[in-house]
Amino acid sequence: MVTGIHEHYRKIRKTLVVILLLNWAVAAAKIIYGLLTSCESMAADGFHSLADGASNIVGLIGIHFACRPVDKDHPYGHKKYETFFSLGIGVLLFILAFNLAKDSILRLNNPDLARVDVKSFVIMLATMLVNFLVMNYERKKGKLLQSDILISDSMHTRGDIFTSISVIISLVLIKAGFSMVDHIATIIISLFIAHAGYEIIKQGQAVLCDTAAFLDDSKIKDIVLKIEGVRACHKIRSRGRVDDIYIDLHVQVDPDMRMDNAHRISYRIEEAIKSEIPGITDVVVHMEPKED
Repeated sequence: MVTGIHEHYRKIRKTLVVILLLNWAVAAAKIIYGLLTSCESMAADGFHSLADGASNIVGLIGIHFACRPVDKDHPYGHKKYETFFSLGIGVLLFILAFNLAKDSILRLNNPDLARVDVKSFVIMLATMLVNFLVMNYERKKGKLLQSDILISDSMHTRGDIFTSISVIISLVLIKAGFSMVDHIATIIISLFIAHAGYEIIKQGQAVLCDTAAFLDDSKIKDIVLKIEGVRACHKIRSRGRVDDIYIDLHVQVDPDMRMDNAHRISYRIEEAIKSEIPGITDVVVHMEPKED
């Protein structure tokens, strides 16, 4: 079991390292050329990509803690560390968005003269293509490995694509002589970044605050009521991450049933739920007598 956990997180870690290198390459291209041409929106988009890289590093740290096995102090494992560190990605995005917006607002009355040429458009289109490929790769890996870190980071990369589109539009307008558009585009970029941060924090807090992780109670009831000896099922609750869901429920049986038979039914219920619903790792069954 421990080997399987380590293999799972090894695959997530490998994906994050590949994406980290690509994000740094994209960021370097946009930041360097944006600074050379005094194009604030391009440089801001580069810093957005740099934040992608920073979030990958946060993700790698989170994976380091999340892959630890169950121990005495953590009987439910360490998987929530991954969710906890995904909140760090959201916080980083809010800080970045605030700083970009603040600097752009201060420069609106005295806009810098950006230099836009063919290379500007080539760099933006090329890096946007890389971001698109990265987003699809990371999202598919995130769903395959059921990783909060990869899924939340792919959302971040998706935001990077939208910001790149806004930068390309601003480059066209700057070329046409509207220099103030550069700073306005940077403010718009900051809003994209802040929204991505909000979505990540919203998902993360739902897990940490034990929001219901599985809402289809009828499906669980259908599974449980098929077990011989079960007369009723109620008080179904769930919590956890999408790949680590904990279920507890109350099951009613005949009041004169022997304890060993009730225990076997409880075991069959647990195995049936785990086998039919992916992501459920623990089921606690509370047995009750069903009075006529």
